[in-house]
Amino acid sequence: MKPPPVPAPTANAMRRALKRARDGVALDVSEAAVLLRARGADLTDLSASAARVRDAGLAAAGRPGVITYSRSVFLPLTRLCRDRCHYCTFVTVPGKLRREGHGMFMSPDEVLDIARRGAALGCKEALFTLGDRPEDRWPEAREWLEAHGYDDTQAYVRAMAVRVLEETGLLPHLNPGVVTWAGFQRLKPVAASMGMMLETTAERLWSEPGGPHHGSPDKEPAVRLRVLEDAGRSSVPFTSGLLIGIGETPEERAESLFALRRVQRAYQGLQEVIVQNFRAKPDTAMRGMPDAELDDLAATVAVTRLILGPAIGVQAPPNLVDAEYGKLIAAGIDDWGGVSPLTPDHVNPERPWPQVDELAARSAEAGFELRERLAVYPEFVLRGEPWLDPRVLPHVSALADPETGLARDVTPRGLPWQEPDGGFAASGRTDLHRTIDTEGRTGDRRADFDAVYGDWEALRETARELSGDPAASSPAPAPDGPVSDGPAPDRLDSEIRAALARAADDPTRLTDAQALALLHAEGPALDALCGIADDLRRATVGDDVTYVVTRNINFTNVCYTGCRFCAFAQRRTDADAYTLSVEQVADRAQQAWDVGAVEVCMQGGIHPDLPGTAYFDIARAVKERVPGIHVHAFSPMEVMNGAARTGLSVRDWLTAAKEAGLGSIPGTAAEILDDEVRWILTKGKLPAADWIEVVTTAHDLGLRSSSTMMYGHVDQPRHWLGHLRLLAELQQRTGGFTEFVTLPFIHTNAPVYLAGIARPGPTMRDNRAVTAMARLLLHPHLTNIQTSWVKLGADGAAQMLRSGANDLGGTLMEETISRMAGSSYGSYRSVKDLVAIAAAAGRPARPRTTTYGEVPEERLRAAEAADGRLPELLPVLGQ
Repeated sequence: MKPPPVPAPTANAMRRALKRARDGVALDVSEAAVLLRARGADLTDLSASAARVRDAGLAAAGRPGVITYSRSVFLPLTRLCRDRCHYCTFVTVPGKLRREGHGMFMSPDEVLDIARRGAALGCKEALFTLGDRPEDRWPEAREWLEAHGYDDTQAYVRAMAVRVLEETGLLPHLNPGVVTWAGFQRLKPVAASMGMMLETTAERLWSEPGGPHHGSPDKEPAVRLRVLEDAGRSSVPFTSGLLIGIGETPEERAESLFALRRVQRAYQGLQEVIVQNFRAKPDTAMRGMPDAELDDLAATVAVTRLILGPAIGVQAPPNLVDAEYGKLIAAGIDDWGGVSPLTPDHVNPERPWPQVDELAARSAEAGFELRERLAVYPEFVLRGEPWLDPRVLPHVSALADPETGLARDVTPRGLPWQEPDGGFAASGRTDLHRTIDTEGRTGDRRADFDAVYGDWEALRETARELSGDPAASSPAPAPDGPVSDGPAPDRLDSEIRAALARAADDPTRLTDAQALALLHAEGPALDALCGIADDLRRATVGDDVTYVVTRNINFTNVCYTGCRFCAFAQRRTDADAYTLSVEQVADRAQQAWDVGAVEVCMQGGIHPDLPGTAYFDIARAVKERVPGIHVHAFSPMEVMNGAARTGLSVRDWLTAAKEAGLGSIPGTAAEILDDEVRWILTKGKLPAADWIEVVTTAHDLGLRSSSTMMYGHVDQPRHWLGHLRLLAELQQRTGGFTEFVTLPFIHTNAPVYLAGIARPGPTMRDNRAVTAMARLLLHPHLTNIQTSWVKLGADGAAQMLRSGANDLGGTLMEETISRMAGSSYGSYRSVKDLVAIAAAAGRPARPRTTTYGEVPEERLRAAEAADGRLPELLPVLGQ
């Protein structure tokens, strides 16, 4: 597909754009598109501006005058693919592979033979390249995987990466194509870095017949951008880039570069951007297309450098530049990419790699020293956590210079790929559950506040778009009371009256418009709504206010996920960080049982050192110590983390956890089940679809769960409605939710609030409306609505009991997550306290089990005997 004709830029437009580049002024898309057309003296001027930016970045990184490369081997794990790119000679078909005597995939012996020979030649990178999900298109690929014991291609990639690490010491750089968020969790523990070319964001090149990507589902620009974002969310050092000259216009190419810049601003995870020039190949649909000109390549390299700035690597493949090395160096590259002394470039087999000596000489001619790097760029080597998984870190450390992050002059040797030692040793502030109420937290934010959560300004822009007010600097702080333009009206308007009448008559018939109107209710309308919800509560579950005698055990707060609402997570070196040993967890469960608990609720941070089987160890230790206690543990995020680290499917992991003693799972980590909100609230937590997969799989296995919603931050009532509708749908499908828990956002120490993006939590109006509408919208499928005394206090919880709630949650005994966020309502409540809250709402109280059953008499007596004396009965153990 040839690009549509585009008029040449005027001389004035070129002069203006070149001046802005010289002056270091940020370019816009139209100016970048003009500069992509620079040729002759204009290209020389443009290149000089880009080179200055590159040189400043190298000086800041501590390696001025250095161009890098990676000594690598190319492992084409499979040449089958479900896509049909019109320029590709890498991909083939099963019949041709058979005729050439090859299998559908490289065998383990073939992989290891190349990797070993590469290691002997000093290579340090194993570049895994393969087609996208070939088993979806080719039965032969599916049959090969099944015959060799693999569920899918990614499982085989993971297994071969482990073999390469253990048997050769080479560092895997994985190019597995389109990967989901869950796929990144699965592959990150076996890779030093990963990559996928964006190629272009020009939609028409994918959607229109004759386009180079037509018929290739994995080349849809939105899909590929989502991969780049998920890589950033997962803290994976990532390589991407453009393929130029495939029919895109200068404006479309510029838009692609700005898309890469948006991803980089948000996540800071792109280690390099490759600018690759199209080369026509025989026997392809695009064999008649002209090659991209080298001046076009140089101009694109220069504009890439100017748009993406000094801190990111910019690379041009040296085997595709017709020996014009100096032109590309002058344009701003600082890396030559992977160069192999052993294997060909299987994507461009007609273009052999240059010899490293030649590359060094050509770089020296331009005034640069050629230095070897690893698959993972030196900046990410030096950053360490969370960019390098602890299972791969020893392999990287064996090859990296600790001061520069560049490659050492050593021969790789295989090392065990294993869980890190010491992940379950008690460490840090293990008394935080007690001292958070007496001494508080050390500071209101982590020392890496400005870096760990992504780019705050980019996030503010996203939040403005979400709020629907592009002029607002951040979501408007909610007042402490009903939101209103004036006094509450004495009479209800017709829309609200109709919605209230429908809610009172049959809440299952509420339309979305009516439900949204009620979520905005205030004044008399809000009072009427809460009355209707309370009447429905009484008719559905009666007047008893239920509660559970339970103990929270947060076994670690070390976490690098980057949730922007979370004040609990700490780096392992932070003053408030801690991890409990398995024995300490079991000790706390025993203490809880001794004072009448029927349940322990256990959750923790995503500690990089905890193996995926650690959750099994925790559940098993508790059940061995206290066989009669119910283990309610491990959020969907923890389940996904455990499954990824063990290589098990979610179903198999949950099955193993159940066998170890898991009784049910908390439905936390839901926040708002709408990804446009989730990606503001969190950098790296699981997407909504993965949360749904975990809870529905748990329900299918007989593991029930709670359900939750955290609200009052950057969300809007339309998000609350969508969340509640989704939960109702899931409950109709599985019947596995035990209750719905309202979780008002605690803002005080939340990073997203401290950065000026979130509002300071929900108002009391919001709390009442959410509680009442949860009762109405989840009826009749989910009948237990829980309010949180930890977040609302006794008076607030009593108000929610008059607005449709029927459950107070638990005694907790210890609580650090909300307290670290700034909640002022303490860490435990006695049974008498909970009974008093119910009484304040004019209701009786009744204990329950996790699944809302009757509590055994023996447990009732134990709880009554210990009630009110928990501080002395629950000493801090294991100090």
